[in-house]
Parts: sequence; C-alpha cells; structure tokens
Amino acid sequence: MVPEKLETLKSLVEAKCSALIDSIYIANSEVTVVAGSTQSFELMNTLKNEESLKFGQLSDLAVVDYLTFGLADWKTNRASASGFSRASRKKDKSNNDERRYAVVYHLLSMNNNWRLRVKIYLNTGTPKVRSVNDIWPAANWFEREAFDLFGVMFEDHPDLRRILTDYGFVGYPFRKDFPLEGKVEVRYDPDKKRVVNEPVSIEPRTLVPRVIREEDWNHSVNSNDSNKADA
Repeated sequence: MVPEKLETLKSLVEAKCSALIDSIYIANSEVTVVAGSTQSFELMNTLKNEESLKFGQLSDLAVVDYLTFGLADWKTNRASASGFSRASRKKDKSNNDERRYAVVYHLLSMNNNWRLRVKIYLNTGTPKVRSVNDIWPAANWFEREAFDLFGVMFEDHPDLRRILTDYGFVGYPFRKDFPLEGKVEVRYDPDKKRVVNEPVSIEPRTLVPRVIREEDWNHSVNSNDSNKADA
C-alpha cells in the first residue's frame, strides 16, 4: 500500500508541473519524475519556488550510463535480472541511443519533509543539460564531478572543469565504454629519471564471475545423459 504522503506529493507535482514532465511514478517508497533536458531548468525552478512544494535543497546529483543495461557478460540457461548473473536480452536501441544517459537529482523539502527524485534523460552524442547552479549553488561541484567522470556538459555552469582526474586526462572513466584497465599506465623511467605515461599493457577480460546455479547444473547433466543414450 502506497503511503498517503507519497500520493499527496505525486498529485501536487502533477498539478504544478504537468506541462514540464514526461511521467511521474511511485516506486521503492519514492516519487520519481522523468523529464526531458529542454524542460529541466524550468522544472527545477518550479520545484524549488512553488509554495506548495518548496524543494529548497539539492541533496545529491548522479549520472547513470545505460549503455549495457540488460546485457550479460555470461549467457546462462536461467539468470536473474540483476546482480552478477544478470539476464542477457536484446539491446533496446531507443534506450541506448536516445536515452543512454540519465542525470538524477535528489531533492529535499525541509518545509514539507518531502524527498523527490528527478531523472533527466540525455542522448548519446554530446550529453548536455542546463546547469542548476543558479537554483541550488550546491550543484557546482556535483556537476563538475558528473562532467569529469561521465562527460555530461552543464550549460551555463560558472566553472565547468575536471575535479577528480589528473590534468590532461583523456576520456570519461565512468562511461561504460571506457576500458576498465584504462588507456595509459604510469611508471618511473630510471633512464629518463622521470614519470612516463605509456599505453596500458593489461589485456581486457571479463571480470564478472559466472554463476552456475544448481538447477542449471542438473539441466546440463540430464541433457548430456540424454545425448549419450541417443548415441
């Protein structure tokens, strides 16, 4: 049963922001709003300043890369939809091409003791969305981190530059297509008497363990016995 408090929040957001959102739903005891990047700034401004909502605090900002969502590293007869043995299924091109990235904002209303999650989908090309730094100044470093690790461009950000990686770093390390072993390795060269960068020498490999469940093992054994009997 959905708490009345969440239903009230969902109804209020729908009433005040209906023209700015694509969808809204309740899941895992949380109200989630989905919207496009073109409406994001106006939506955020409304969520903060609308008297009945008053989301005055940006608690967190994160980015999700859906590039390999729903694809498994190992194919098994039976697998769960999540975890190390997540199911293998056909790629959803619309999801990966048009909605590869999602910027997720977690908002808090101290006035009403409400929490809200806002998900803004971005495309594969150059993912960009307007900065909310003018609405919540706390977004400054959150957005710089998202830019540094995922390459999301926040338009009108006052100082959009890397914050965690080293100077001259190439690529965005949290993207799913960034190699897990990286692109360069660092070592001290005694001849040159300095630190040098070289192409990484580690060979890429699957690091997700293959999970063989008991029911799959029994199915495999029975199949082999049947094949031997037929022979």
